[in-house]
Amino acid sequence: MTLSITGAQSELGRLLVHQTMARAGVHVNLSGQHANTLLHDGHAWKDFARQLHAGTRRAMRADAQLLVHASCAFVCAEPPDDPLRTLAQAVLEAEQMVLSGPVPAVVVRLGYLYGPTSKDLRAYRTAFRLGRPYWAGKRRAGQFHLHHDDAVTALLAAAKKKNVGKIVYATGGPAVPFMRFMDHFARGVGRRFPLHLPLMTAPLMQMVVRKEHVQQVALAMPVDVPAPQVPGWTAHHTDFRASLDAIIASWKN
Repeated sequence: MTLSITGAQSELGRLLVHQTMARAGVHVNLSGQHANTLLHDGHAWKDFARQLHAGTRRAMRADAQLLVHASCAFVCAEPPDDPLRTLAQAVLEAEQMVLSGPVPAVVVRLGYLYGPTSKDLRAYRTAFRLGRPYWAGKRRAGQFHLHHDDAVTALLAAAKKKNVGKIVYATGGPAVPFMRFMDHFARGVGRRFPLHLPLMTAPLMQMVVRKEHVQQVALAMPVDVPAPQVPGWTAHHTDFRASLDAIIASWKN
């Protein structure tokens, strides 16, 4: 069976390309997924709209019977301000491009990605071991997260003709605040008391942490798992604590 991918060199793409259970005639568009994570400082959003739309147009020209378009779950909550509002609009425009395009398509909105192959997560490990503080955002603003492995299985599960024309979600459970997520990771790599940058420092921190990231961790997702989820798919990594612990343990092997 063959599987073609736009964005095969991304972290998610390198995992997806090795799948042997791929469906024949399926093209997966991962354009823009390099930015769909809370683990970078916001710089991955630079030139995002142009890259997303260019990659999506290439994907729509693929010789395929079905196009699976990987999108972003954060658009289920409307960002109130720019630049994140404009980025969300670019995500929605790309969804409509593929759904109205010549190739039958399904849109899969993925939670913010993380996994053991994430270079940004390894960078956080280094920063925490050096005792550096991080931008944790608001304590009660939850976001949807998704392990790379679950993202791969969700995209493959969505690659069925019965899903054509649908917009579905793939998330690893209910929304979890970035602060809770990263504090657990920090403790797992030896930082017993993780340090947070005070919210009042936001204007100064924009020289280091881009405004997009500040807005991401402040944008609260709905409490419940977004629906509809990918039909016939179930996330394996639903406990973020256990998943992060397993990632840290895998790095020691």
